[in-house]
This record gives sequence, C-alpha cells and structure tokens, in this order.
Amino acid sequence: MPINPIDAATQPSAATQARQQGILGKDDFLKLLIGQLQNQDPLSPSDPSQQMGQMTQFSILEQITNLAQSQQAAASNDYDQQAVALIGRTVTYARRDGSSATGVVEQVTFTSRGPTLTIGGESGIPPVVVSEVR
Repeated sequence: MPINPIDAATQPSAATQARQQGILGKDDFLKLLIGQLQNQDPLSPSDPSQQMGQMTQFSILEQITNLAQSQQAAASNDYDQQAVALIGRTVTYARRDGSSATGVVEQVTFTSRGPTLTIGGESGIPPVVVSEVR
C-alpha cells in the first residue's frame, strides 16, 4: 500500500493547522510561558516546580513535533523509493476516466506534489492509481 506524501509547499504549517483547530502549538506555549514570567508579581513569584513542569512539557512537545517531522520525511522518502522501484515493471493502473490500462513504467518525475510516472508514453500518472505490478 503506497503512502501519500505530504507536500510542505501546499500544506499549511503545523502551527497554522493547530490554531485553526483551537489547539496551541509549541510557539504559542512558549509565548504564554514568557508572558507569564514577564507578568508575574515579584513579591509572590510562581512556584519553581510549576515552572520546571511547564519547561518539561515544552521540551516534550518540541521532541514530539521533531519526531513527527522525521516520520513525515521518512514516509515521503519511502513513497519516492517505491515509485522508483516501478521503473521497467509492467503495471496496471486506473486512468482519469476510470478505465484500466496496462503498460511499462518508463520514467519517474519528481514534482512539488510528489512523484509521477510515465507509463507507455503517458506522463503525469500518480503512483497511487497503480493497482497491479508484474
């Protein structure tokens, strides 16, 4: 089963998506933390254990974000490798009109939306429409 790549050029940033969903991201969290530190009462400072807890949460959030980005890059790389592995293979694929066609993969072209195949002289075929490989 091929993995659909996520195109960073056409996808909103994670921070933008999070804000649209009402979820705070790591940048928002850091801004809140800084604002909290700047506006605390000097005569009754906040509990240091709370500050450490917040910093720990921020660190965990940042590491999870980094891990997600790494997994996203690995998935995109795997998808590209799967497309390249099809060169010279006979495949059956679905055309835009819904009909089925068979041909030999001649070339893989990498675009901003991911790889496309040239099959039997027809270019611009996304690998996700391939239903059989021989």
